[in-house]
Amino acid sequence: MPVLVVNVDHVATLRQARMGIEPEPVTAAYMAETAGATGIIVHLREDRRHIQDRDVELIKATCNTRLHLEMAATGEMQSIALKVNPEMVCLVPEKRQELTTEGGLNCIGREQELREFLKPIHDQGIRASLFIDADPAQIEAAAAIGSEFIEIHTGHYADAKDFRDREKELDKILKGIELAQKHDLKVNLGHGLNYRNILAFRNVPGISEYSIGHAIMARAIYVGLDRAVRDMAGLVRTFAD
Repeated sequence: MPVLVVNVDHVATLRQARMGIEPEPVTAAYMAETAGATGIIVHLREDRRHIQDRDVELIKATCNTRLHLEMAATGEMQSIALKVNPEMVCLVPEKRQELTTEGGLNCIGREQELREFLKPIHDQGIRASLFIDADPAQIEAAAAIGSEFIEIHTGHYADAKDFRDREKELDKILKGIELAQKHDLKVNLGHGLNYRNILAFRNVPGISEYSIGHAIMARAIYVGLDRAVRDMAGLVRTFAD
């Protein structure tokens, strides 16, 4: 059965807007876990715009499920991952000027580089995922790199403005899931998923995790974080294995 992992970056975004001490991402992580999340995601960006090193360390020390660390493929981030020892790292592209991650990581032509980057991470027993678009060439490259997981970028599907474009993007994702399974890759989905558009995946087999943050935190403003996570976790529990 697929599971829900909750991204708490936007709790840190709100805190950093005032450069204060609240709200605390570690508290949000605890609440998400008690409401049914089976993992917590944080993205430690190079510019530290939201999640800070302290947040990663605190959540790792107190997390009762699994910590997934999203990060760029840099030497600094590799060192932090090896120090913190999360259950999984997910390599993502990163541009300082972007508001949020705009697309998948380009793996094509970087197979050896990324394989070598992940080697010490794998040697330490940390699982790895690559955040990529549902592009057959990217999926083939991910398989060659030796990552256990891919996370298919669902942002283009979520942002589609009309039915035709939405169905086109959905079809790409569904074909990407099938291709990844043929390469023995485990598949996660994430970016832009909410309480409505996630329903398109209800009967789709072969999805391990749904990575969701913004939609849950936005709903939490109205109904509270406990209920927002419980509602999404309840939806995911109805999905195909």
